[in-house]
Amino acid sequence: MLSGQHGGRLDRVREPDVPLFTPRTPRVVAARRLQRRRDRENTRRFLAEGPQAVREALTRPDTVVELFGTPAALTRYADLAATAEDAGVPVSPVTDDALAALAETVAPQGLVAVCQHLDVPLATALAARPRLVAVLVEIRDPGNAGTVLRTADAAGAGAVVFAGDAVDPYNGKCVRASAGSLFHLDVVRAGDPADVVARLRAAALATLAASGYGETDLDDLADRGELSRPTAWLFGSEAHGLPAELADAADARVRVPLHGRAESLNLAAAAAVCLYASARALR
Repeated sequence: MLSGQHGGRLDRVREPDVPLFTPRTPRVVAARRLQRRRDRENTRRFLAEGPQAVREALTRPDTVVELFGTPAALTRYADLAATAEDAGVPVSPVTDDALAALAETVAPQGLVAVCQHLDVPLATALAARPRLVAVLVEIRDPGNAGTVLRTADAAGAGAVVFAGDAVDPYNGKCVRASAGSLFHLDVVRAGDPADVVARLRAAALATLAASGYGETDLDDLADRGELSRPTAWLFGSEAHGLPAELADAADARVRVPLHGRAESLNLAAAAAVCLYASARALR
C-alpha cells in the first residue's frame, strides 16, 4: 500500500526507487485472469477500468479489493488513490505494460480496480420495494446490456435483472458501458425468466413486455395513466426479442410508436423510451 501525504499522500509513486508491479507480478497475473468469465465466476471478482468506474466503485463500501495504477495516473487521480487508502484498499503502482495487460481498451486511462461481485438475490432486490425494474432476458451484447443498465439508473430504477442465458454483467465491455451505474443499483442474476416474471407479479409490479409487435401502444398506456404504478419492463434479446410464452405471461405487450419511417428501434433506444415513460409517470 502506498503511504505518505502531501500535500503528498502519493509522493512515493513519483520516486524512482519505488518498485512497480510488472505484467509478471503474481497479483497482476491473477487480476488479468478476471478478463475471463470463468475466473470471474470462480473468484466472484471483476475488473473496473478507468477513473469514472473506479470513482463510483469506491462509493460502494467493501467493493474495491485492490487498485492498480500507473505512477502518472495515481498522481493525476490522487483523490481516488487517497480514498482507496482511507478505505483500507491496497493501492499498487504498476508499469505501463502491466496496466495495458489489465486494461481492455485501446487507450487506457491508467487505473484498474479489482472489485467484488455486487449481485443480490431477486428476493433481496424486491424487499427494497423498487418502483421501476428493468429485466434483460437473454440479452447477449455486453455493450447493449451496459447501456440499458446506465439508462435504468438514470431513470431511477431500483434494480436490473439479468435473466436466463444473459450476458455477464461483469464483462468488461458491460462494466464500461454502464459508466459507473453498475455500482448504483441492485443487480440481479436469475435463472428461469418465467419464474422472474411470476415473482415480480407477486411483488405487485406490473410486468410490461417491450415488443415491436405489441398490441398496446406506449403512448396510449401513458395517456390512460397505466404507467403510474410500480412496473417491471421486460426486454428481449437483440436478435429474437422476448420468447412468445414470456411476452404472453406479462400484463401487456407494449410497442413504442414509430412516427417516422424507421422500421424499428434498437434495444438500447427502445429501453430508454420505455423506462423514461415510466419514470415520468411515476413522478
